[in-house]
Amino acid sequence: MQYWGKIIGVAVALLMGGGFWGVVLGLLIGHMFDKARSRKMEWFANQRERQALFFATTFEVMGHLTKSKGRVTEADIHIASQLMDRMNLHGASRTAAQNAFRVGKSDNYPLREKMRQFRSVCFGRFDLIRMFLEIQIQAAFADGSLHPNERAVLYVIAEELGISRAQFDQFLRMMQGGAQFGGGYQQQSGGGNWQQAQRGPTLEDACNVLGVKPTDDATTIKRAYRKLMSEHHPDKLVAKGLPPEMMEMAKQKAQEIQQAYELIKQQKGFK
Repeated sequence: MQYWGKIIGVAVALLMGGGFWGVVLGLLIGHMFDKARSRKMEWFANQRERQALFFATTFEVMGHLTKSKGRVTEADIHIASQLMDRMNLHGASRTAAQNAFRVGKSDNYPLREKMRQFRSVCFGRFDLIRMFLEIQIQAAFADGSLHPNERAVLYVIAEELGISRAQFDQFLRMMQGGAQFGGGYQQQSGGGNWQQAQRGPTLEDACNVLGVKPTDDATTIKRAYRKLMSEHHPDKLVAKGLPPEMMEMAKQKAQEIQQAYELIKQQKGFK
């Protein structure tokens, strides 16, 4: 109930013999308490709503991306299952993810409408939007290549989320660089199995992860590193609406950024 603060405030004032003005003061203090409590409860409700929408939309759009190539293959389903494994999804959470994936595969999936709804609940939180797009890019690259239809869908997603083509192309380079630090998958020759794509990271890969150029100075690189680490901090992302199930992916992304930064420091000789 939203009036307990007022009741307690008045009761305390009467017990202390505060008289009329004491009762008024008790009412005011109680009202402030009720208002603060109401805002807190509303914040928790919005947080749960945001996390639930992020979770469902992630797998719906993933299913839509997969379907955009044409027929959904067993390999595509296997990739989605691998992603669920990385998130440690089991039981009801895994079933919910699978159902959302199937929803996204429908021919009339309203992608633009869903993206607008998703953007509205993110309240301009760019780090959340960025994390969502990074997950979709990673899913699209999961088979080792980006199909033209997948690229077209990703462009629509980026557009509706307020991300320019230049920003999106930079994200692509960052994800491709991150694949060499453990963040990507490619198909093995001669079968339907999948493995992480690793040929060994280069300085260029590391710079792509941080969104910098090999010729940038130490100050520029450090600034980019700190900004990315702040944007991908798992606890901060969960506090802003990232589902707890996706915290592991945020941790892995932060590790990629850290590894890329360490390689750049080693190659360029600064601390």
